[in-house]
Amino acid sequence: MSDRKLPVYRGKGWFFPGSREFLADPLHFTVREAERTGDFYRVPFFGRQLYISTNLEVIRHVLQVNHRNYSKSPAYHQLRLALGNGLVTSEGDFWRRQRRMAQPGFYKAALTGLFDTMARLGESYCEKLSERLTAGETTFDFSPEMMKLTADIVLRTLFSTASLEGQQRIYGLIMEAQEYVMYRTTHPYLIPFTYINGRHRHFLRGKASFDSLINSMIAERRRLDAPPADLLQMLLMARDEETGEGMSETQLRDEAITLFAAGHETSANALAWTFHLLATHPGHLARLQAEVDEALNGRTPTLDDLSHLPYTRQVIDEAMRLYPPAYAVGRQADATDEILGYRIPRKAIFFLSIYALHRDPRYWDRPDEFDPDRFAPGATADRPRLAYMPFGAGPRMCIGNHFALMEMQLLLALLVQRFHFRPVPGRKAEMNPLVTLRPKNGVWVEVKRR
Repeated sequence: MSDRKLPVYRGKGWFFPGSREFLADPLHFTVREAERTGDFYRVPFFGRQLYISTNLEVIRHVLQVNHRNYSKSPAYHQLRLALGNGLVTSEGDFWRRQRRMAQPGFYKAALTGLFDTMARLGESYCEKLSERLTAGETTFDFSPEMMKLTADIVLRTLFSTASLEGQQRIYGLIMEAQEYVMYRTTHPYLIPFTYINGRHRHFLRGKASFDSLINSMIAERRRLDAPPADLLQMLLMARDEETGEGMSETQLRDEAITLFAAGHETSANALAWTFHLLATHPGHLARLQAEVDEALNGRTPTLDDLSHLPYTRQVIDEAMRLYPPAYAVGRQADATDEILGYRIPRKAIFFLSIYALHRDPRYWDRPDEFDPDRFAPGATADRPRLAYMPFGAGPRMCIGNHFALMEMQLLLALLVQRFHFRPVPGRKAEMNPLVTLRPKNGVWVEVKRR
């Protein structure tokens, strides 16, 4: 292997300076250092080495060319507490088997039956929002608004036969689990105290309640003569094409909670950021509303209508460029490797910054500006494919990308059709890079009927 030395960012000070600077603000750190240090460098990280890159060849090598050598980074270990061994956290042959079994349920054709449920819940939300306006409520934090709406959609499309009380119980238990895992992920040095102060015991009790609830729902579903065509039924019917075997009870539980957790938070964050951008860019909002009005003429969109709303999709794509919900991909080298002539040691941790890649001036003119026409037909022809990857890339690309895009385009069309949005003075939207890119202190908008 080559003896080339990869650039190193060491920072200032004496106590893990590079580590502290990176953790304090990983988004702006990676954008800044892409300009100063380069698109592939390493940072001493609490006694280990963190390899940070926005280089397309590095990304292609890690996520596609030699992806079998790169497992999920240690940060994902905390997610396993809540998600178990589902598609987001599993590895190797087990992951490949699960992905192979679940994939058919997420083809576009298989998702068409879920569209009516999405549309019905979207309409219901718009009606309730209108009632709140009548009652005098005019400003809304769209971060929790979208989180609850997308959670309702995933619950109804995943557990369609569950009672409303059962769905609310599932939602509460999963949100508590997510908050605990997020706390451990962002405060690793405080993990030992969770075993002392009772937080871990509380988490385990909630997990046991969730497992019992899901297992009873699965058992009830198996007894139905005419089960509904929802995502849970898709998991129950999935078979390994090589062995003919289905998923075990544990696997069903893990995939069900993974679909919920991954299936609502990313869409919710993307939608919240989209409404922030539209509220602060009235010209783009007006253009979007004009497209929706012309295509729909006041009616609820059908699945076929989505293909006639190109600017709506462009707005979503551009929002996910500026604020990618999955703002980075973490991997760990399972064996030594060589990338661009640099030796990569075993256990090296990679942080592939999607956020910095999406703002790289080599691929994006005026990278910090909101311009949906970057994704107009023909505008993407000369752009490298991996320069835009809101759902990741390679074999582990998000399995639910079609579900998410269908959901976001539908909900955006429904809401701009009925309402107008403006920013709330004094309420600045800031980024909070946790497990996903959440808004810090919310996304506040003023809503009016059109």
